[in-house]
Amino acid sequence: MAQHAILRFEKHKGNPARPLEAHHERQKEQYASNPDIDTSRSKYNFHIVKPEGRYYHFIQSRIEQAGCRTRRDSTRFVDTLITASPEFFKKKSPKEIQEFFQRAADFLIGRVGKENIVSAVVHMDEKTPHLHLTFVPLTKDNRLCAKEIIGNRANLTKWQDDFHACMVEKYPDLERGESASKTGRKHIPTRLFKQAVNLSKQARAIEATLDGITPFNAGKKKEEALSLLKKWFPQMENFSGQLKKYKATINDLLAENEQLEARAKASEKGKMKDTMERAKLESEL
Repeated sequence: MAQHAILRFEKHKGNPARPLEAHHERQKEQYASNPDIDTSRSKYNFHIVKPEGRYYHFIQSRIEQAGCRTRRDSTRFVDTLITASPEFFKKKSPKEIQEFFQRAADFLIGRVGKENIVSAVVHMDEKTPHLHLTFVPLTKDNRLCAKEIIGNRANLTKWQDDFHACMVEKYPDLERGESASKTGRKHIPTRLFKQAVNLSKQARAIEATLDGITPFNAGKKKEEALSLLKKWFPQMENFSGQLKKYKATINDLLAENEQLEARAKASEKGKMKDTMERAKLESEL
């Protein structure tokens, strides 16, 4: 199975700095919105660059030091996700995993400047190890300009090419994924997958509440169900609105998935046929 090195950027205007810090730095005891987090494994998380205080304060301080003016719609920081296909990490020791993320972080630090790094933390407590590297998008001449650093689609393709070239030098099994400039696909943010899981949980809770209504508790259970529905509907509408932007990409992925399933079934059928023919030949000997 193909193994890929993965690099993703997500721009932020400033307000999400505190909740993002709480997630990256594991400042909560429980994470209801992200069922993938196993808090018993959080002790294995490690920093490549430790934050100097609170994310928000560091971001504001760097912008002020650079003498930049900001608007309400200014991108104040960028959250970068770096990982690889799950198969890549299988049978790798903690030291080997650390070396992989150190190399990836060094690539980014060389591009955006260590002085602009808010934090670089590796999460080992989710299904696949991954690095969150957060930085303030300041140019060399001290302008706050994420557009210049990350660029348009063509520039993002160059980022991916350069990142793959850096990683494949040490890890030759890693492949470069198909460029979005060729496929025309939009990247579906991880937060949407997690949002879908959370909404499904809420829907099951509503269903369980409705199923639990009896003549003896009808009033109380109906109030409980209505309260859950009032919370669920606005979130679901927001989620549906966000999904519209990725409709073409989702349809492409579903079609690809169907093709892969068909190929897997055909392969399994072929293997079964070979096994039966072999068994028949052996019985005739």
